[in-house]
Amino acid sequence: MNNILEVKNLTKNYGKSRGVSDVNLEIEKGTIYGFIGPNGAGKSTTIKCIMNLINKNSGEVFIDGKLFLKKNNELKNKIGYLPSEVNLYDGLKVKEMIKYSESFYKKDCSKRISELVNKLDIDVNKKIEELSLGNLKKVGIVLALMHEPEIVIMDEASSGLDPLMQEAFYEILLEEKKKGTTIFFSSHILSEIKRICDKVAIIKEGKIINIDDMNNIEDSDVVRIKITSDYNKDIVKELKLSEDSIKNETLEFIYKDDINNLMKILSKYNIKKLLIEELDIEEIFIHYYK
Repeated sequence: MNNILEVKNLTKNYGKSRGVSDVNLEIEKGTIYGFIGPNGAGKSTTIKCIMNLINKNSGEVFIDGKLFLKKNNELKNKIGYLPSEVNLYDGLKVKEMIKYSESFYKKDCSKRISELVNKLDIDVNKKIEELSLGNLKKVGIVLALMHEPEIVIMDEASSGLDPLMQEAFYEILLEEKKKGTTIFFSSHILSEIKRICDKVAIIKEGKIINIDDMNNIEDSDVVRIKITSDYNKDIVKELKLSEDSIKNETLEFIYKDDINNLMKILSKYNIKKLLIEELDIEEIFIHYYK
């Protein structure tokens, strides 16, 4: 496996407040890697530690096999970064902000800048202070991608974008992937993770609780069971379910073990109706959060 980003045993404490604990990630070149969890789960803390924007208590970050430290400008040039909140210089026009950012790179970025500005429909003559949240985010996307980095790290990248612009943004990311760019994509929006990601890590309360290929998560054998029976309470007791699983004489619950074992248990009871439903992608993720 050819990993471009590796996070090893990353821990960040905020005193009494929760940070992240023992986070380990391996992101392969040329993939879109989702990093998902509810707000406050530790996504931004992890990303800020990766970017050396805040100090970690322990752990290491490697870019292209090399230890990534604050002073390593060679590795910094390989990265494009989009924070969850884009803060730029208010007094500048958009085109001045872009030109200033381009000066950090020893290459001509004008062609790529023009492509991105057109695709995102950006008015480069507006001042930064005049931009809406969505337009500010679009400028941030240009700044993250204009130097054609090898890896792009994005934190809640689509927040503030209207639905049409979100689609244009996803298309840009998929085009980047085709070129071999690696994208580490943090989000709490389940549908967009499904839309673009190859692999996903799920973080909950500062800890990674699952890492898997997107296809495996979508093909998960977690199902919803609905049973109509005169023995609902007995089934609840045997399966160690909550009494709340019984609603209007129907027993409903999420089941994640071997379905054949469930059938053996249910065969002892007189079942009037049995329905087995696949979960949609959002329900599968929510199952991990609980």
